[in-house]
Amino acid sequence: MDGKNMACVLTALNTLEFKEVPMPKAGPGEILMKLEAVGVCGSDVHYYQHGRIGDFVVDFPFILGHECAGTVVELGEGVANLKVGDRVALEPGVPCGNCEMCLTGHYNLCPDVKFFATPPYDGCLMNYVSFPAEYAFPLPENVSCVEGALVEPLCIGINAALTGGVQLGDTVLIFGAGCIGLVSLLAAKACGASRVIVSDVIPLRLEVAKKMGAITVNSKEEDLLKKVAEVTGGRGVDVVLDCAGFSATVTDSVRAARPAGTIVVVGMGEDELNGIPLGPISAKELIITSLFRYKNLYPTTIKAIESGKIDISGIVSKTFTFEETPQAFRSAADHPAETVKNVIVFK
Repeated sequence: MDGKNMACVLTALNTLEFKEVPMPKAGPGEILMKLEAVGVCGSDVHYYQHGRIGDFVVDFPFILGHECAGTVVELGEGVANLKVGDRVALEPGVPCGNCEMCLTGHYNLCPDVKFFATPPYDGCLMNYVSFPAEYAFPLPENVSCVEGALVEPLCIGINAALTGGVQLGDTVLIFGAGCIGLVSLLAAKACGASRVIVSDVIPLRLEVAKKMGAITVNSKEEDLLKKVAEVTGGRGVDVVLDCAGFSATVTDSVRAARPAGTIVVVGMGEDELNGIPLGPISAKELIITSLFRYKNLYPTTIKAIESGKIDISGIVSKTFTFEETPQAFRSAADHPAETVKNVIVFK
């Protein structure tokens, strides 16, 4: 450690500046981690451009970033499951551990969760962070830190597939071929789906989905429901994973699903779906069905990458150095049609 901790700080809308921040210490039960890779999430870009997501409002200055992996450089008192030099992926939300949701196994719904880069809590776009060791998961030798940073979005895809009950032989329809749509595609195939139809309007994203084995539909140019009927012989799909979350996609989800099929609303493209508030549906995991983030999935997700069952590398659009973080955000914000996932790599 060189004693310096530089952070890339959001100081105003569309403005990132580098500032030195205090060097954190590893308290009891914590690790000090040197950042190696951070993924640029769509929520990060939204805060960068708009300063808020729903009720979460940025109070400048603010540090973005929550998809991360790095190297343990210091152990706090009582940490026995890790050692200095371990490479780890951080699960970015730390629940209180004491509320009803935590105690009944739904810690992802904890109302007092401290989640990286979700106001009022700063994110991880800095050289060093301290973090509870309980939520730091070791990376196997054959899993890179870039892949480790992508464990977080992949957890959402796996949760989507598991929530939808995807199983061997299923036909799955996914709305949206952004990062979450693509990781949901990977997860659905890993769960045994025989056919996965992916709908989007951005050619680059559809091209990536096709390379990953999807049947792709550009819904601007082709009748999606007609394609679903063609692929399924008029039966409909077993599971719909709506990673877009617009009124139109939820409407088409209902029309595309087979009788007794399952629809999982994953994305939140709109605050309301034809007048129904979408935020509470997601945040409460109401059985419509929906999901909010994930729980107890980091070990499973890391093993899926380690074993080769899931190849996450294909979602990376571009890599940037930490010093190029402002360019990484500008690229994602200004060229969404050319971006699936930008990743920041620390030297």
